[in-house]
Amino acid sequence: MKAVILAGGTGTRLRPLTTLLNKHMLPVGRYPMIHYAIDKMKEAGITDILLITGRATAGLFITYLGSGAEFGVSITYRIQEEAGGIAQALDLAKPFIGPHERFVLLLGDNLFEDSLERFAAQFEKQASGAMVLLKHVADPRRYGVPTFDESGQSIVRITEKPDAPDTSYSVTGIYFYDSSAFELIAGLSPSERGELEITDLNNAYARLGKLSYMVLDGWWTDAGTFESLHEAAVRMMGNSSTAD
Repeated sequence: MKAVILAGGTGTRLRPLTTLLNKHMLPVGRYPMIHYAIDKMKEAGITDILLITGRATAGLFITYLGSGAEFGVSITYRIQEEAGGIAQALDLAKPFIGPHERFVLLLGDNLFEDSLERFAAQFEKQASGAMVLLKHVADPRRYGVPTFDESGQSIVRITEKPDAPDTSYSVTGIYFYDSSAFELIAGLSPSERGELEITDLNNAYARLGKLSYMVLDGWWTDAGTFESLHEAAVRMMGNSSTAD
């Protein structure tokens, strides 16, 4: 399985810090945020990685990560020339993913405790389609929220920031896809903000009855605010697995 890590964006909620640095290069504990994304892939045995970022800050990632050899992985880089949404950024990975390959997509500001190994193994058993990772949260109205089918085994739709959530789960920024993702992206229309949304891609799989899920057991944060960035730093400083 290959990995695609998205590390672009403007990080508006973290300004003025992101006036100087790409959000994914901000320090979280002892390392830049992007370090943990790479570490999670290596931990799960996923070593062929595509990192997608913007032109202005690509040099920072290349300087820190290089070819990935120091981290025990192989990193390829692609540039997203302009903001067009997560699904549009993912479409840049099409040459990297083979016709019948599966991959994990990670939004680089997602920091979490669980290993991805068991989730990847479960997705490999799935006949086709996609799988999203969920997390139980106190206020699901802030997130994309899944609605389950009657059996509770799959997702029938995901609603962004609903006023009356159907469940108390958030869809995290950790997704597993088969190569049909790119065909589905080609059929998406831009949202009201003019972007190709990852939720629309996931809902395209849901309409086909091919969107499964698993739930994270450990802590998770998207590290997109000062509060969550601080929380992540405190947790990472106490995580012995990244102490060396």
